Amino acid sequence: MIGLQRWHGFIKSQDRAELWDLLHPDVVFESPVVHTPQRGRDTTFKYLTSATKVLGGPAFTYVGEWTGESGAVLEFTSEIEGITINGVDIITFDAEDRITCFKVMVRPLKAINLLHRLMGEQLVVRF
Repeated sequence: MIGLQRWHGFIKSQDRAELWDLLHPDVVFESPVVHTPQRGRDTTFKYLTSATKVLGGPAFTYVGEWTGESGAVLEFTSEIEGITINGVDIITFDAEDRITCFKVMVRPLKAINLLHRLMGEQLVVRF
């Protein structure tokens, strides 16, 4: 799956232009802390670049991967401020291998609360 390979490439490179090209203009982002789906490339780009800044340190790693015809589920772990974070990215791709939906689920509650605070700070500072 080329889209998934491109996603892994972005995670390694942190090349924002690569991420922008990977996102469909009408992509939907579903956050573990925001009630409503966030729509559009601009908004999704902001969330994903902020998330990689918050989570993308040396402790971040994908520990599992399950793929289907048009998407993948990637399980990740990280540690921030002494809290172990466990979650999944559920990514759907279109026929052109662009991301059309990106859903994040996180556990435990302490991790969700921490990410809510850090992402809020990141989104205010960066955008």
